[in-house]
Amino acid sequence: VQLVESGGGLVQPGGSLRLSCAASGFTFSSYAMSWYRQAPGKERELVAVVSSAGGSTNYGDSVKSRFTISRDNAKSTVYLQMNSLKPEDTAVYYCRSRGFWGQGTQVTVSS
Repeated sequence: VQLVESGGGLVQPGGSLRLSCAASGFTFSSYAMSWYRQAPGKERELVAVVSSAGGSTNYGDSVKSRFTISRDNAKSTVYLQMNSLKPEDTAVYYCRSRGFWGQGTQVTVSS
């Protein structure tokens, strides 16, 4: 199993970013996918989850209405669209499935 995140970077408050996680080594369309994040000095927290077919999603309270998780099973990729970013969204964002983790991608929200 391999999960490779991309799309992180530095963005100003109020800006947007789209993260991608390319998966391989398993039948992607059979499993739910999730995004987590970990800020310095804090525990890793769940950001969003999407069901295997993409029809069901759930979000952490702190990102509801600002972030959108989606997936493209033909491309074995899951996305996280992040809008109205805040400094407190600064963290390393990780893709997760079946107990496996990606290496993470840094998101920094700062002016």
